[in-house]
Amino acid sequence: MPKCYHCAEEILQPFQCDGCGQTYCSLHQDPIIHNCSIVKEESSHRPYQPAQPSYTNVAQPSSTQPQYAAPSYQSTASTGAMRGTTDGTYTWYRQESLIPEDAFSPDSGIDFKGILFPYKSEFIHLSIGSALIFVIGLIAFYSELLINRGYGWAIFMLAGFYMTAFLFHEFGHRQVAKHFGFPTKFRLLTFGMGLTAFSVVMGLATIGSAIPAPTLALPGAVVVLGLDKISKETGLCKAAGPIVNLVYGVILLLLSFFIPNTVYPLNFFIGSAASLNFMLGSFNMIPIGILDGQNIFKWSKAVYFVLITSLLTLLIFNYIIVYDPNLQLLIYYY
Repeated sequence: MPKCYHCAEEILQPFQCDGCGQTYCSLHQDPIIHNCSIVKEESSHRPYQPAQPSYTNVAQPSSTQPQYAAPSYQSTASTGAMRGTTDGTYTWYRQESLIPEDAFSPDSGIDFKGILFPYKSEFIHLSIGSALIFVIGLIAFYSELLINRGYGWAIFMLAGFYMTAFLFHEFGHRQVAKHFGFPTKFRLLTFGMGLTAFSVVMGLATIGSAIPAPTLALPGAVVVLGLDKISKETGLCKAAGPIVNLVYGVILLLLSFFIPNTVYPLNFFIGSAASLNFMLGSFNMIPIGILDGQNIFKWSKAVYFVLITSLLTLLIFNYIIVYDPNLQLLIYYY
């Protein structure tokens, strides 16, 4: 079955562009949408006034993918931009050359749907998001047994590692996107903030009970504009998050082996923190929805399988060490 040259989706009814000769789906058949080279050449000599099509029911997710909010942009024909609508799956219908340098400014004309306080500073968004992740970590790792044995400090340590695993994942996406010139910033998500706040309230209400409430945390994510294409650049942006978790987890795992047994259970808790990274990276490699795995799989199946195999292997190995009492004591205590 043929694939769209722009988005790599399989298509039943292909459309061939007379300008570049490539095959596209119905959403990307317009030369201005797929950045046809003929249109670019014409645009350099005269203003291009495209029609403004309407798109509905588009499902092309971009990570945390869970990390991208959806800009819904409306502009006039004089800018050469397109009018595009999405169903919350973060598709960018504009020529890349026309994306404003400061896309996150109130003057950019972009209406970021699903983002809380879209024009506040990134520092504020990061501070609120980090604090909520840390609180969720405290609730998740709270244990009266640890406190009674004098290991209450471990609860704060594991919550800190939980927070850094999330933030390092997001910053992996952010820094690679900045390297390739994509407009990007960390932003709080409206739905995610509501979900996280609900988890905090339920967690505090059931803390210490026999059946604790599930803790779900996704207060924010890195927003990247321009990831609707399937390419090496966009693929690396998606893969950066799981790769960071893989590297971070390996560093913590090796560190747990080198910490002297005399300071047990510090080495054990460091090993547990490595599992958090392998778990987060593996979860984001699921090739569905807005998770990283879907776009990585479309871009490069080889990269996808290397990443998912590495993460799952280390996750299983680390869980055996952490949860097998005999191995745990053998490695971290004796």
